[in-house]
Amino acid sequence: MRRHHWVLGSVVLICLAAYASHVFAQDREALKAFETVQKVFQSPRCQNCHIPGDSPLQFDAGVPHAMNVVRGLDGKGSAGLPCATCHAQSNPPASYGPNAPPGAPHWSLPPATHRMAWIGLPPDRLCAMIKDRSSNGDRDFAALIKHVSDDKLVLWGWNPGGNRAPVPVPHDIFVTQFKQWADAGGPCPVAES
Repeated sequence: MRRHHWVLGSVVLICLAAYASHVFAQDREALKAFETVQKVFQSPRCQNCHIPGDSPLQFDAGVPHAMNVVRGLDGKGSAGLPCATCHAQSNPPASYGPNAPPGAPHWSLPPATHRMAWIGLPPDRLCAMIKDRSSNGDRDFAALIKHVSDDKLVLWGWNPGGNRAPVPVPHDIFVTQFKQWADAGGPCPVAES
């Protein structure tokens, strides 16, 4: 009888170890995928509008926006100078020059109620913010995947026009990596001390 318990206990331990190894490998792959997510979210195309304050940034260098442009409560600029004053529904023709105001549908910043400011955040805090429904526009993983896959303003980052560098990761690879991270439950990197 003791031998039977020992064998059964050994089998259970082996199964638990195999399961733990599988989960660890899955988390490791998801964390690797999150590195791609971070690279995209913290590129100039994304973080110029995902700002901690109320003045957007512009250009690849992320300099403060000219003309004292501000977020406004809804993220669409001030009452006297909405974003749509200069930013149209699409990029202007190349003949307008390399620094003409770019355009995409619903050009705006995140509203003041959920700024989603990513500039300078370490990976663990960026990860937590992306998943936090109180700061991400009340989006679950399915809504986040749809947002990064289909939103016209998000897609603009891969075709920014002018002399702006596009997001540094191809969109299809980014979406695949985002889904892999999300499908694993969105594990976050551990903060470095």
